[in-house]
Amino acid sequence: MKISSEEVAKVAGLARLALTPEKTARYAAQLGDILGYMDKLAELDTTGVEPLYTPVDQVSVMRDDVVEKDYAREDILKNAPETDGAFFIVPRIV
Repeated sequence: MKISSEEVAKVAGLARLALTPEKTARYAAQLGDILGYMDKLAELDTTGVEPLYTPVDQVSVMRDDVVEKDYAREDILKNAPETDGAFFIVPRIV
């Protein structure tokens, strides 16, 4: 597929980019190459191919998200400047 310099200039205008004529022509050629490659990929027969989001097996290095109660309420509230025994008391902000 071929993309014209006018189309690139139109898109650049919509994106509020100021492109020189040389850059517009270069980007038109580069986008044309990309679209040509996409057309080539579209010719491939992909029937029976499982869809992937990545070709690499992803292993999570993060731990499982498990709810745990590590601290007692009293331990947390003992560091508060002011408490009512169950909650933090903070200055009122209006």
